[in-house]
Amino acid sequence: MHKFFTPIELFTDTHATIIGEDVRHIYKVLRVTQGEKVVINNLNGEEFLGEVENVNKQEVLIKILKKLDINNESKLNITLFQGIPKASKMDLIVQKCVELGVSQVIPTITNRVDIKIKGDFKKLDRLNKIALEASKQSKRTIIPTVENVMEFEDAIKSMENLDLVVVPYENATGFGIKSMVKTLDLSNVKNIGIMVGPEGGFEEEEIEILKSKGANIVTLGPRILRTETAGFTCIAILQYELGDVGGNI
Repeated sequence: MHKFFTPIELFTDTHATIIGEDVRHIYKVLRVTQGEKVVINNLNGEEFLGEVENVNKQEVLIKILKKLDINNESKLNITLFQGIPKASKMDLIVQKCVELGVSQVIPTITNRVDIKIKGDFKKLDRLNKIALEASKQSKRTIIPTVENVMEFEDAIKSMENLDLVVVPYENATGFGIKSMVKTLDLSNVKNIGIMVGPEGGFEEEEIEILKSKGANIVTLGPRILRTETAGFTCIAILQYELGDVGGNI
């Protein structure tokens, strides 16, 4: 069953309307027809079973049949602070992290971010579209956001309100997420920050600053992962250890 997102402003008590880019995709690619059942999300964490009542080139009208008791969100609220990579790597990072349950992604400027990127990162609209499409594919209940670019120092400050901060670091040895889970009281951990360096990794000074703020510097294993792999690998492990990946049996 197809799932679509449309703003709560386009809902009435009985109907929801889809407009914009999704309309063409619905009638031309998915070939959704009148009478077909769909799931519709109001961008406010609520989902409904609906029936397509009318499809044309301007809009899709959906009759609301009932509200659904569905929540596919993890109990973990994970923010990824991603050192900005080159080229289109951020596309992959956003896509896979959304699939895994991240709540938001914050492109972050660290010392080794390419100098050409630092003052010219203009991909937020594109990245938020990728987040939307990944949310549809993975049946998310809430669409994660890609936030404005943040300087390293500001990212550190924003981490002060988090329950747990995890930093995968290629020079870390021995102490990994398994060890961290065993040594910390994680019973009330909900808001988690993960910070990943760009292609060149973190400078030692940055790691020392993160340590001084209480961040857990961990290894992800003996093999060095690329920046576009490290974030969603870390998210997957944390979701397995503390979240909802792996089932509940």
